[in-house]
Amino acid sequence: MSALPPGFISTRDVLEERLSGADVRRLELKYGNEELLYGLDVLGLAGPFSRVTPWELEDERGVRRINASGYAATPFGEMPPAITEFMHEFLRKNRAMGLPQQSTGPWRAALQANLVGLLARELPSHADSQVFFCSSGTEAIEGALKFAKAWRPKAKYQISFASGYHGKTLGSLSLTPNPEYQDIFRPLIPGALTSPYGDLDALTRLIRRVGADNVTCVVVEPIQGEGGVNIPPAGFLRGVGELCRRHGIPVIADEIQTGLGRTGHWFESAAQGLDADIITLAKPLGGGMTAVGATIVRAPIYKKMLGGLSSKRHSNTFGGGALAMAVGLKSLEYLIENDLPARSATLGAEGLARLQAVQKRFPNLLEAVRGQGMLFALQFRPMVGVPLPGALKELVFEATAILALRELHQGGVMANLSLSSKRTVRLTAALDMPQDVFTTMFDRVEAFAQTHPSARHLLTSTPPQVTARLAAFAASKPKQRTPSDG
Repeated sequence: MSALPPGFISTRDVLEERLSGADVRRLELKYGNEELLYGLDVLGLAGPFSRVTPWELEDERGVRRINASGYAATPFGEMPPAITEFMHEFLRKNRAMGLPQQSTGPWRAALQANLVGLLARELPSHADSQVFFCSSGTEAIEGALKFAKAWRPKAKYQISFASGYHGKTLGSLSLTPNPEYQDIFRPLIPGALTSPYGDLDALTRLIRRVGADNVTCVVVEPIQGEGGVNIPPAGFLRGVGELCRRHGIPVIADEIQTGLGRTGHWFESAAQGLDADIITLAKPLGGGMTAVGATIVRAPIYKKMLGGLSSKRHSNTFGGGALAMAVGLKSLEYLIENDLPARSATLGAEGLARLQAVQKRFPNLLEAVRGQGMLFALQFRPMVGVPLPGALKELVFEATAILALRELHQGGVMANLSLSSKRTVRLTAALDMPQDVFTTMFDRVEAFAQTHPSARHLLTSTPPQVTARLAAFAASKPKQRTPSDG
């Protein structure tokens, strides 16, 4: 066996924690996304962090925090035992082909059948639907767009909604109307149109204006996550489905963040009355351990793109791999056996009530709170309470959420930014977080509010040297900013 070259960092080095926190940051800053990690490092958020329990992490100084970050991709926390123990068993016992690209595979077969069965239980019209697997949410959306285009090849417009988020590859980015993400990549895919979220009349007018036969599809999140946990008016999704069905326009329900229990339902779109033609899934399927995306498609639409000798028209190298499918299958089992959608609904109602009480006590800190299931949003007042010109206002609004994220972190809660919704921080805790940890998390959020009774305290609590470094960083790296939601 040949020796590893000098300077090579071995698996043993990482497993045995021979790299210090400073080593990790230095290497990441040098070889990775330096600008992102620099900003996080200035804020004291760069880590690295280590697992203490599935729901708690600690930094290199041993400070423990409850993890409500992860953007809903860690549905059972960090390295959940139910998944990791199964992965050990899989690696010991599995004999099935690892990447069955040109053959059948038992793990893929089982997960496909179970996903369709689960969906058909909510929406019987999907009893004969078919599944295409990939490795991420944005890939699931790309596949969905291709299925829709193959179904309506002469149509040229795809409609999504303001404040929506569908991914950052070229097709999904075209339907994510955020100039911060789109900026230098324009021109994007032609034909992407945007309609106000929650406004059925506006969608009706848009479809009438461009002509229903010219619309390839309508893509909608049942609840907008990156947009700040925006919940549409009652009847909106049902109305979208009825409108599009009248005109033969496929509806794509982006359930990447909301699907499989996060909002208290198996499929949030179905719970709101939408029988979508294509459903995309991802985050919870991977159990926080692997990359799994899925596009579930009505059989006629599926076969129009992947029929006969054209069945390789769309493919994915690692989608459907045995390990990813096995983890997806185990994740589904765990969700079902522990009835985590119902638990999410129960804990979610409790958590939202806690947040509403905090907002009522501290209205100068929190302008609004929103939530459904285990998906929560805290929208902060601007930390500078005087009128500002446009570009400066957007910068201050964004800085408000960034400093709120830092102060929550200091208070023992790790949260998520929402760059499509200024001044908003999200909590996406594990669906199986124990009751005592869940209660403690909201105790800490309340304590954070008590020590920051108004938004200006987010700024005054930040050390001046941190504020100065952040300001210099922002000034040196200007970007196109999204018009404020506030």
